[in-house]
Amino acid sequence: MATSVGIPLIALFAALAVAAWRVRWLEGLGFTFVVLAFGSAALTFPQVFIAPGGFEMKQVISPLVQFILLCMGMTLTLADFTRVLSAPRAIVIVAVLQYSIMPLGGFVFARLFGLEQEVAAGLILIGSCPGGVSSNVMTYLAKGNVPLSVSMTAVSTLLSPFVTPFAMQWLAGAYVPVEVGPMMLSILKMIIAPLAIGFAIRRFLPLLADRLVRLLPPLAMLSIAVIVAITVAMSRDDLLKVGFVLLSASACHNATGYALGYGAARLLGLDTRDSRTMALEVGLQNGGMATGLAFNVLHSPAAALAAATFGPWSAITSSALASWWGRRFIPHDT
Repeated sequence: MATSVGIPLIALFAALAVAAWRVRWLEGLGFTFVVLAFGSAALTFPQVFIAPGGFEMKQVISPLVQFILLCMGMTLTLADFTRVLSAPRAIVIVAVLQYSIMPLGGFVFARLFGLEQEVAAGLILIGSCPGGVSSNVMTYLAKGNVPLSVSMTAVSTLLSPFVTPFAMQWLAGAYVPVEVGPMMLSILKMIIAPLAIGFAIRRFLPLLADRLVRLLPPLAMLSIAVIVAITVAMSRDDLLKVGFVLLSASACHNATGYALGYGAARLLGLDTRDSRTMALEVGLQNGGMATGLAFNVLHSPAAALAAATFGPWSAITSSALASWWGRRFIPHDT
């Protein structure tokens, strides 16, 4: 991207990110604008996010993902897991929808849009990952069931070492070699270990956790933006070549998650609040995890492109959807 276009875009999105904290009608869009600012910076000044001073930035992706999951772990309590036992129906529904709609959706849209092999594998990979941590924030803005959202995210994340590798082998094995064992171990190290450490801090050092939880969310959001920027910078030329097609596939994939998540929840008798929660939980994916697996297991920057595209797009759509729902009356239905 030419600097004459890129620099004004970076400034615009940065200004909008600041305004989002002060202007009511932009509420909830701050994170979206931060991601867009970093993405624009990566397209304009890619070397800054590839190897500044000779240091390869891709080395920080896994630690940043672990930091994000550590932050998530510190928000979890025993009550969140007790809630799973008290409301197992909703949890089972979202787990089934999460690991059926999204992996299959990735496969279908990769085929429909004719994506190249490694890029197609990346779209399946983002669909095979658990729900994103931003779903909890968006559920709050949408007046959904936040405790249920937290529980859903935790459960789908805990299932990921056992489901994600097999979904990838089944649906993406024709595109790229997928080794189940190494992928499972990578998820355990990158996702489950920091999640467990964060939970342990909350459980045994609650005062420390309370202090950290107030400070860490902005850093976690910044980490997601940096991961997106590194991925965009490393695959800049490929992204500019397939960007519109991949964005279209990602948009369809994301919309399918929202629509089928909400529709299935209503058909299965969940109320409006829980259905909104279900839609956001299914439609939003853990892009950081997908990026880490693309680099560390698939060894493919091209496979990380889908996460770099799906992530910012879903941040925009979820912010808009949550804002719209948040302003609408919720009927007292069952």
